[in-house]
Amino acid sequence: MNVRKDEVRLPNGVILPEFHVVEYPDWVSVLAVTDDRKVVLVEQYRHGVESVSLELPAGRIDRAENPESAAVRELEEETGYVADDLRLIGTCAPEPAKHNNFAHLYFSGNVKRKGIARPDASEDIQVCLLPVAELDTAINENRFIHGIHITAILWARLRGWLDQ
Repeated sequence: MNVRKDEVRLPNGVILPEFHVVEYPDWVSVLAVTDDRKVVLVEQYRHGVESVSLELPAGRIDRAENPESAAVRELEEETGYVADDLRLIGTCAPEPAKHNNFAHLYFSGNVKRKGIARPDASEDIQVCLLPVAELDTAINENRFIHGIHITAILWARLRGWLDQ
């Protein structure tokens, strides 16, 4: 992460002499569904909001790594599951006002468990499975608090990928 200070001229001509931008690497998230229609999720503590969050497997894209490779790696590292049919759901800017990065959201409809999760030392992750039919309820009950992950689920639902 890096913070830079810019002087910005807005389209209306107003000049902001000191505007701070947070530079982050891009990251990926994977909406992974098993053959028996369960979504592979992780629960982990998020200090920024001081609570446990239900999330899609996700992480940053390493240098010289493409988004799809990062998605495959993060899914396997965090959950032990692998995907062989990754599809890009979409790409969005998590906080375009102040951050310069993008989130690349992927979907896989037939993930298989290959091994055990191998999270980074800084991650305290519990893998859990949630039936696809319960996703909307989990969102409505605020069990998902990560906006990008909610976006991935809603985009996949709009494309009909969760109805298959």
